[in-house]
Amino acid sequence: MHNKHLTVLIVTLGLGLALPLESLALCNTDLTAMAPDSRYTDNGDGTVTDKQTGLTWKQCSEGLSSSSTACDTGTAAKYTWQQALQQVETLNNSGGFASYTDWRLPNRNELASLVERQCYLPAINENLFPNTSSSYYWSSTPRADSAAEVWGVYFHYGIVFVGNKSNADNVRLVRGGL
Repeated sequence: MHNKHLTVLIVTLGLGLALPLESLALCNTDLTAMAPDSRYTDNGDGTVTDKQTGLTWKQCSEGLSSSSTACDTGTAAKYTWQQALQQVETLNNSGGFASYTDWRLPNRNELASLVERQCYLPAINENLFPNTSSSYYWSSTPRADSAAEVWGVYFHYGIVFVGNKSNADNVRLVRGGL
């Protein structure tokens, strides 16, 4: 496996330099990309449309913004599940984002469609979703057999998880779909 990111990480650690892990996704280019750049359209307004699903995503996690689509301004916000739902309502009621007021939490399958199996730390296409936290992200899908739990995606490795609604996790918003 040839992995320049891993080499950079090893050399960086060997030199004693500290770089944020968020910017050092480890990718195995021997694997087929599940979410390549060609699958998406960058709309130039802080949103990306997935040509396969028809979903339009905010490029930045909630709490982050950028005029250059680097998502490098602010701090990724963490919300309990109820706070996340309220954040969506507040955003839509205050004018929305990119001229849209129909943003929502993605369901479990929609959120999982962002996972790039070729990479981890984070397991997402960082060209289109920069500065994504290698952490837990909420979906809108409650667990059927537990009123206290909700499904989400752990973008460290790109796995689906079940979390307690009282946990504070990240949020990425979506709209539309096929």
